[in-house]
Amino acid sequence: MKTSGAISEIAARLAAAGIEDARREARIILAAAAGVDAAGLLLLSDVPDDLGTEMAARRIGREPMAYILGRKEFWGLEFAVSPATLIPRPDSETIIQAALEAYPNSGTVQRILDLGTGTGCLLLAALSEFKNAFGIGLDISPRAAALADRNARNLGLSARSSFAAGDWAAPLGGAKFDLILSNPPYINQGDLSGLMPEVRQYEPASALDGGPDGLAAYRAIIAALPRLLADSGVALLELGQGQAGSVAELAKISGFSAEFRQDIANIPRVAVIRP
Repeated sequence: MKTSGAISEIAARLAAAGIEDARREARIILAAAAGVDAAGLLLLSDVPDDLGTEMAARRIGREPMAYILGRKEFWGLEFAVSPATLIPRPDSETIIQAALEAYPNSGTVQRILDLGTGTGCLLLAALSEFKNAFGIGLDISPRAAALADRNARNLGLSARSSFAAGDWAAPLGGAKFDLILSNPPYINQGDLSGLMPEVRQYEPASALDGGPDGLAAYRAIIAALPRLLADSGVALLELGQGQAGSVAELAKISGFSAEFRQDIANIPRVAVIRP
């Protein structure tokens, strides 16, 4: 089959299933199935008739493309992903941008903590910028912590990072950190059923469910900051839309100040919390 015809055929099937930008996704599927990049696909005049059909069927079932490919880019780095973790998203890069703003002299950051590390994307992206730092990533899921450790090895950052399974900050003893990062669960329980099928059916509920009001994880994390955050440290917490005021109040109750950074859609996305 001509490559152009295969692209059109897969794109038509994806579009019929309600997949947006179906032609672009068809190209991604075919390139991955052929083991080439986008430029390499252009060089293929013909492909086997069944190339990409299994991957296309998975996508038609609304499985996220990142899980099908097994990888996702974040902050210019490639991360292995699996259904044990959330898929890294561009909005979360606002946390790394905020970290660089908070510490323009990157050499002053020595210790970084990532709570709910998932793929390890936040911690490892931060370590790629803060060259003198050592980081610890915690996740309630042992499978997620193992995947984050694998990503650290793949990125050449395993010597400066450690990952463990644990409930927020419970296993950390008396350590203090210059920089604390977290993209915690923040979806209201009542809103979970209305999420798009790619998220609702495939991404881990434990990484999405923020309790009845979406704030359960923030309460736990902010309450732990007095014993975790260094005196001149900064905690950066990703937010859901409309949560800035509530998180600011939680920070104030624990003796901290909070300001906010907007994402690419001008939505307050990151709480910058300081003593």
